[in-house]
Amino acid sequence: MTTATQKAPRITAGERAGIPPRRMDFEFADETTRYWYGDNAFLTTFWATMSALFPEGETFFVDSVKNYRHKIQDQHLKDQVSGFIGQEAMHSKEHETFNAMAEKHGLPANTLDKELGGLFRLFRKYMPKKMQLALTVALEHYTAILAEQLLREKFHREMFRDDEAYKLWMWHALEESEHKTVAYDVYNTIGGGYLTRVGSMAFGTIVFGLVVLTGHMRLLYADGSLFKWKENWKGLKFLWGWRGLFPRLGRQYFDFYRPGFHPTDHDTVQLLEDWREIMLKEGGILAGQIKNPSANR
Repeated sequence: MTTATQKAPRITAGERAGIPPRRMDFEFADETTRYWYGDNAFLTTFWATMSALFPEGETFFVDSVKNYRHKIQDQHLKDQVSGFIGQEAMHSKEHETFNAMAEKHGLPANTLDKELGGLFRLFRKYMPKKMQLALTVALEHYTAILAEQLLREKFHREMFRDDEAYKLWMWHALEESEHKTVAYDVYNTIGGGYLTRVGSMAFGTIVFGLVVLTGHMRLLYADGSLFKWKENWKGLKFLWGWRGLFPRLGRQYFDFYRPGFHPTDHDTVQLLEDWREIMLKEGGILAGQIKNPSANR
């Protein structure tokens, strides 16, 4: 109960919608483990490539949703959009910090991000706004299914060798899962159709695949690991082997092409409740207290 001299805490629109932007302020020390994922250059540079694409990518996602913000009448969806924008802004900020750490290790993460920004400027100039939103819906599906795997499968957590990197990726995965329906619902609200949605996914898959592949090769080259065949083969099997990361995402990826698909068809309600509890328990990730037992080995 609040007294006459106390004010009730202000609840943001995002908090009302269950999509609260969380300011984290991660810090990466100069001695951050160089190969912080699985002690492997191939896998570490893969995740560093993904991080390098987030600041400009998240900004494009936000802009594509903002283009139609004025057409949203439903108050709950308006609140969700506010939460989405706030969370994505924080993701851009924190991955800029993460990318600065990668730069200290000689990886040109900022260069990749700037080049992607140029590509997205072309999309903004020449691509219809509806297709920009459909592309966002498609790429948000990628981040949602990858985020679910990060949260759900314990082996990922055991691969991290640095606490701060672990906390950043788990926090990001949680928030991607929290707002995974927003761009999709905005797209439906403005009358987005099936063919544009799946066509944008096919286009996005090709572009995303080429951007990640070329970026990853460049980071490996910068690291001096491009021709370390044995280590790279281990990483390649981890990502693309029979039980690798991407093959295990196949069913969820192809669900997107099903008429009537909605992101909530992939039920993550209990998973998110569990991770919110982890984040808050004894300070959790929010206070930097959660420790990964495999970190700093």
